[in-house]
Amino acid sequence: MRVVGGLSRSSPRPLGGSGARRRGSRAPWLYLAPALVVLGGLLVYPIYQLGLISFFQYTQAQVSGGEPTTFEGFGNYQELFSDSQFWQVLLATVVFAAACVVSTLAVGCALAVLLTRVRAVPRLVLMLAALGAWATPAITGSTVWLLLFDPDFGPVNRVLGLGDYSWTYGRVSAFFLVLLEVVWCSFPFVMVTVYAGIRAVPSEVLEAASLDGASQWRIWRSVLAPMLRPILVVVTIQSVIWDFKVFTQIYVMTNGGGIAGQNLVLNVYAYQKAFASSQYSLGSAIGVVMLLILLAVTLVYLRLLRRQGEEL
Repeated sequence: MRVVGGLSRSSPRPLGGSGARRRGSRAPWLYLAPALVVLGGLLVYPIYQLGLISFFQYTQAQVSGGEPTTFEGFGNYQELFSDSQFWQVLLATVVFAAACVVSTLAVGCALAVLLTRVRAVPRLVLMLAALGAWATPAITGSTVWLLLFDPDFGPVNRVLGLGDYSWTYGRVSAFFLVLLEVVWCSFPFVMVTVYAGIRAVPSEVLEAASLDGASQWRIWRSVLAPMLRPILVVVTIQSVIWDFKVFTQIYVMTNGGGIAGQNLVLNVYAYQKAFASSQYSLGSAIGVVMLLILLAVTLVYLRLLRRQGEEL
């Protein structure tokens, strides 16, 4: 309201203001619609089928049509949770995935900082080498690492003087060998992403920290890490998802899970239940459990960051 000549007059409203706002709020969804349709077909329907099969008795007899499919409810989950091997495999998966995530982030962030300190030619060589590791298929990389650590012909044992030591025989050494391969093929994503974030940080901020006498570690911990936190959130969540569902490296390098299943992780365990034992419903139940764990970890992590005031 405004007063003109003793009379109150309402301010003119822009024509079509609310309608324009509504159209503006719908515009992003219209642009995202094609991608959402594709994701719905590639993700939602398979997840629905996975959950559906986990509530039925679905074995080779049902697949071949010899027996009818029967509804089991939560019977498959009860059988799964009462299996002591499942809990052992779950614990091994969590510990292994955590070690892979921490190692990948440490190597990727360290090399990202290194890229900002070297000249153009070494930087280009390091980038090409990292992208080559990233582009290598998992099965190819796993086979190469097995050859490098082969007890008879591998160069690593000769350099370290370990003789015919078998890295895949022991449980811890086999997991360590797989961890090295997982980090080797995963750190380039972290390195490139964090490097791009560092390049976006104003140089004046880094120069001021250096002039104040801060060490490289202090600059990273007190300056770069807080400014790169949204990027670190993305690479951390992505690494958790990748490393928690590792399959190819474990299956190839430990020959299906190691001696007596000592190197099983949930993905390989689900594969054995579903295809080696033809217990498709149990394999689906394991897949649902993995999905719920990853969703819970992601939501908890994002919730903690939102409590700290981070905009994602």
